Amino acid sequence: MNYKITNGRLLVRGEDGYEISREDLFIRDNTMSFVPFGPSESYETVDASDHLVMPGLINMHTHVYMTLMRNYADDVPFHQWLFDGVMPVEDSLDPEAAYWTSLLGMTEMIRTGTTCFVDMHMYCGQSPKAAEQAGMRAFIGRGLVGEDLYKDGAKRFKEALDEKEEYESDLIRFVLSPHAIYSCSDLLIGQVEQESRKRGMLKQIHLSESVKEVEDCLAAKGKTPVALLDDLGFLDEHTILAHCVQMQGDDLDRIKKSGATIVTNPASNAKLGNGFAPTLEMLRRGINLCIGTDGAASNNTLNMFREMSLLSLLQKGLHRDPTAMGADEVIKAATENAAAALGMSGKLGVIREGALADLIFIDLNEPSLFPDNSIPTSLCYSANGSEVSSVMIDGRFVMRDRQMLTIDVKNVYEHVREAAQNHLKTDGRKR
Repeated sequence: MNYKITNGRLLVRGEDGYEISREDLFIRDNTMSFVPFGPSESYETVDASDHLVMPGLINMHTHVYMTLMRNYADDVPFHQWLFDGVMPVEDSLDPEAAYWTSLLGMTEMIRTGTTCFVDMHMYCGQSPKAAEQAGMRAFIGRGLVGEDLYKDGAKRFKEALDEKEEYESDLIRFVLSPHAIYSCSDLLIGQVEQESRKRGMLKQIHLSESVKEVEDCLAAKGKTPVALLDDLGFLDEHTILAHCVQMQGDDLDRIKKSGATIVTNPASNAKLGNGFAPTLEMLRRGINLCIGTDGAASNNTLNMFREMSLLSLLQKGLHRDPTAMGADEVIKAATENAAAALGMSGKLGVIREGALADLIFIDLNEPSLFPDNSIPTSLCYSANGSEVSSVMIDGRFVMRDRQMLTIDVKNVYEHVREAAQNHLKTDGRKR
């Protein structure tokens, strides 16, 4: 389908940061253009009056199946949250329930302006099947753990490759995903690095999320988790590092030299008491910084607008500097930087000739955005996601005028409600 988007305001990158352009945008199949349609081309006109049209947000780290555990294990220490709250549910959750709760997470992401996400999951085929249904762009990895990728880790590795074989498409791609240094041996991490190079795949890992993780690694290995991965050859431009909260010594210098990407998760890291990633120092070193929500079990939303606001405000407060982590830097982290990490520079995260048509339409008449004194900064300091009225992914509307077109939300709610009753323990405060 071809579209002419007219009367709207476009968020584009200028020499001094993001700015607003008032011109028509043409969508040919799945690609943006500023060249008008010819007389023989058919198209639909989309009136974007009173709307901002901007690149879709890219959630660079999440676990969509965890949406079932939203507000489930709150206000407890990190390891209690993980081992007493999350892991028992993960062990009992069946694949069908994981599919429906993944669709719930994708419903939330679409409604709040996310068009692409990077996922680490546990249930073979469910996340990609849900992404396929939702029409979302996704980079998905089955979590890998163990001592040897080809022995005790072989089952998970096979599942990762099987779902890649079955579901990979223009919209859905796959990422090798060793879980963390404390759940994967040095051998397995090295094996994943070799498989990544051999198969031309990105790789992702949780890293330096908590003080305990770093202290345990120093005690056992005599080096930080970053230094460990660097010495194993795991860090390179195809590596996505989630969290990186507890940085020590030359950790940031090693990451910068390697070309790896860092994904900061402000809400999750703060809520679990793990601290605040030194994102200003990361940017000053020229590290590619992106933003993720983490899963709804620890965030407790998948709303990138909230994450963008938190990232900026927390850094301003921590550094007592109102100029720290400005809106332009935050928007870029949620769009262009993410595209670069995914090998999609110029194709995602921008409004540009030849870019893929992943777009969101934001209603500027919503009270939170009115009056429109500064549209770019409002995206960081005023928007809360509810202002998103339409979402286009790969040239196809998946939500239009706030109506979901690819997901039967009522059906999703019914199945997730059943899954919650079957898999979650009540604590007397629920329902």
